[in-house]
Amino acid sequence: MEPSPEHPADEFCTGCWDREDVLVVMAGLPGAGKSAVAADLARALGCAVLSVDPVEAAMWRAGVDRDQPTGLAAYVVAEALAAEQLALGHDVIVDAVNGVEPAWKQWRRLAERTGSVLRFIEVRCSDEDEHRRRLEGRVRGIVGFREPTWESVQARRAGFDDWRDDRLVLDSMASLDQNVRLALDDLAEFSCR
Repeated sequence: MEPSPEHPADEFCTGCWDREDVLVVMAGLPGAGKSAVAADLARALGCAVLSVDPVEAAMWRAGVDRDQPTGLAAYVVAEALAAEQLALGHDVIVDAVNGVEPAWKQWRRLAERTGSVLRFIEVRCSDEDEHRRRLEGRVRGIVGFREPTWESVQARRAGFDDWRDDRLVLDSMASLDQNVRLALDDLAEFSCR
């Protein structure tokens, strides 16, 4: 990556970043800002982002009924794609809510199977009114994907209360550049452990 004053990754020190088998798992409620962090982090690291929402929407467009467990299937597809990328020696960022133990366990097991370093990054929005505004105003352009309601997001919030994995927690009320810089610093330090 060429240095540029516009991007926080330009100052990222790759001194410790010599592993090619890092699985970064983004987590957070819909609309919290995790996809924005994941995208900029992927640009900085030169790796793929595997997002479950476009995968699920593709299933619906292919004719899989919405009453089928397409959410779970999207996680399984993302896991399979991540495994392939990790086997090729590429870092991978998984972008999904990841708000329940079965999801965390899925990524722990993938990291174990592939011998990859696993780092969870949770993105929260500390201002509930702003979070709701972002959710209700976002347009992601995922054909066939219905955005969740604020009520459904609130119902998912409790899942994160029991999460005990070590993780970096970012607040999307900070600037995107600041959060990407924190994530890059954390990943550099984490990969040196």
